[in-house]
Amino acid sequence: MKAHFSRLQRFLSATLIGGVVVILPAYIFIILIRVLYNFVIKLVNPISRLLDFPDHIQRWIADLIALGLVIGLFFVVGLVVQTNLGKRFFAFIEANILKQLPFYSLVSESVQQLIGAKRMPFSKVVLVDVYSNPTRMTGFVVDEHPATNMITVFVPTAPNPTNGFIFHVREDQVVYLNIKPEDAIRTVIGVGIGSSMLFEDMYRQATLKSDD
Repeated sequence: MKAHFSRLQRFLSATLIGGVVVILPAYIFIILIRVLYNFVIKLVNPISRLLDFPDHIQRWIADLIALGLVIGLFFVVGLVVQTNLGKRFFAFIEANILKQLPFYSLVSESVQQLIGAKRMPFSKVVLVDVYSNPTRMTGFVVDEHPATNMITVFVPTAPNPTNGFIFHVREDQVVYLNIKPEDAIRTVIGVGIGSSMLFEDMYRQATLKSDD
């Protein structure tokens, strides 16, 4: 009875935390957008009142101008941070100011995943060379570290893929596969059955590279 209660408690805690991790960053992001939008509206309202239109038309015009300015601001900032100087400046601001703010990292990663700038963990299947020999392990990319050319990979154990090992390896030690994560998981649960598709994809990519 005690064991069942303990498992139920862990399940409820994990589920609650999982919901918070998903909802909280989105909620904070929406609040920040709303604050920025309201700030711009306050700047635009006096200008819209100069126009000889009914009040409801003026509000529409103010909303459209504010929306355009917010989108334009995002575009300009995005354009600037694509330059080398902009990247260095943003990296400095992020490291010394933004990352000190509560939930910044969580919100930043969630937004990047939402817009596709960063993939969700475990969405990329790889064959990883951990021991620098012909042995290959089926793994899932947990995180990528472009600044150091390193990748964090989760290698699940069979037949229970919820257990496994974390490896931090160089980029040249992994081969990215065009395989769906759920298909790769099936090979783990099946203790290797069906793994031929992993190697077929690896050799297919190697052939394409050699042809180039």
